[in-house]
Amino acid sequence: MEKRPIEPPDGGYGWVVVTSAFFIMGLTAAVLKNFGLFFLDIQRHYSVYTSTTSWVTSTTIAVFHLGAPLASAISMHLSQRSVIMIGGLLASSGMIIASLGLSLPWMYVSMGVLQGLGMSLCWIPANSMVSHYFKRWRPIAYAVASSGECVFAMIFSPFFQWLIESYTWRGALLIIGGLQLNLCVCGALMRPLQPNSVTQNSFQDSKDQCGTTKKITFQWCLIQRPELLLYIVFAILAAAGFFIPPLFLVPYTNSLGMEQYWAASVLSVLALADLLGRLACGWLANLRLMRNLQLLTMVVTAGGVVLLLLPVAQDYWAILVFSSMYGFLFGCVMAIHVTSIVDIVGLDGFDSALGLFMLLRSSGGFVGPPAAGWLVDWADDFSAGFYLSGFCLVLSGVFVVFVDRLLKRKKLLVKQTDSCSDTTDYQIMKADRTHV
Repeated sequence: MEKRPIEPPDGGYGWVVVTSAFFIMGLTAAVLKNFGLFFLDIQRHYSVYTSTTSWVTSTTIAVFHLGAPLASAISMHLSQRSVIMIGGLLASSGMIIASLGLSLPWMYVSMGVLQGLGMSLCWIPANSMVSHYFKRWRPIAYAVASSGECVFAMIFSPFFQWLIESYTWRGALLIIGGLQLNLCVCGALMRPLQPNSVTQNSFQDSKDQCGTTKKITFQWCLIQRPELLLYIVFAILAAAGFFIPPLFLVPYTNSLGMEQYWAASVLSVLALADLLGRLACGWLANLRLMRNLQLLTMVVTAGGVVLLLLPVAQDYWAILVFSSMYGFLFGCVMAIHVTSIVDIVGLDGFDSALGLFMLLRSSGGFVGPPAAGWLVDWADDFSAGFYLSGFCLVLSGVFVVFVDRLLKRKKLLVKQTDSCSDTTDYQIMKADRTHV
C-alpha cells in the first residue's frame, strides 16, 4: 500500500541530525582541506615532483565525487545511517594504511581511493538527511551543518602541524585515522525519516519526472534537464578552482620564507572566514531577498577575482587579508550551492541530482590540482596555481547566470500557460451559460 510522503518536520530531532552532520563535515571535508600540511613531507619522502604529489589529493577528490551516485543509490536501498557507518570504516582504514608509508601507489589507493570513497559515503547521506528534515529552515540548517568543515579546519590546522612535528607525518595520519572512526558514531545518530514513505515516494517520483512506469531508485534521466546540466558545468569549473588554494597556500607562504606555523595559521584564518561566510550567506539566503542562483553568481565571481589578485600579496599580513576574503566568499558558495539543486529539480529529485552533481563534478577536482601543479613546475612559481584557480571560478559564474535565466524563463512559460488555461476555461463556462 502506497503511503503519503511525509512533510519535513523543520525541527525536533532534525537538530540532532544537523549536529551529527556538523561532525561528519568536520571529520571528512576538514581533513581533506588540511592535506596541504602533508604535501611537502610526502613530496620529500618519495622524492617526486609537485605535480606527482598533487595526484594524491586529486585521487581523493575524484573518488569522493565518483562515489556520490553509489552513496545515493545505497542510501535508498539501505539507510543513510548504515551508509555513513560503512563510510567511516573505509575512511579510517584508508588513513591507517597511508600511515605505513609503503609506496606512492599505495598512497593513491589508501589516501586516494579508500579515504575518498569513505568520505563520499558519509558526506552524501548527511546532506540528504539535512535536506529531508528541513524545508523552511533548510538554508540555515545546511549552513550550520556545513560549518563543521570550517570549525574543524581551524582546529585541525595547528593540531595536524603539532602531530606532524611530534609524531612525524606518518604518525599524524595514524592518529587522524583513529579520529575518523567517530564517523560511525555520527552515523548511528542519523535516524531515518520514515524510510518506507520516503522510498515509496522516490519510486513514484521516478515515474513522474522520468516519464516511465518502471520503479527505480536512482533517476539518471535528470541529466537530460538542460538547467541541471549547465549547473553541473558550473560545478566542474568551480571544483577545479576551489581545491587548488588550500593545497598551495602553505607551500606558497613557505616559498616566501615564512615559518611552518605561520603558514599553517593561514589555513586557520581561512577556515574562520569560511565559517563566517557560511553562516552569513545561509542567513541571507533564508531572508529570500534575492534568488539563490543570483547570490551564488555574485559570490563565486568575487571569489575568483580575489584569487587572481592573491599573488600580489608578498608578506604574511597581506596573504592573511586575501585568504580571509577568499575564505568568506568560499563559505558563501558552500552555504547555498547544494541547496540550489532543490531549486532546480525539487526535493523529489534532490538525492539523485546530488549524486549526478557530485559524480560529474569530480572531473574538475581531479584535473584542477595536477594542472595547477604542472603550471607551478613550469613557471617555478606558486602564483600560477592561483591564476588558474581564479580564472576557473570567474568562468563558472557565467554558467550560473545561464541556469538562472533558463529557470526564470521556464517559470514564466508555466505562468503564461496557466493564464491561457484559465482564460480558456472561463470562455467555455461563459459559452455554456449563454447556450443555456
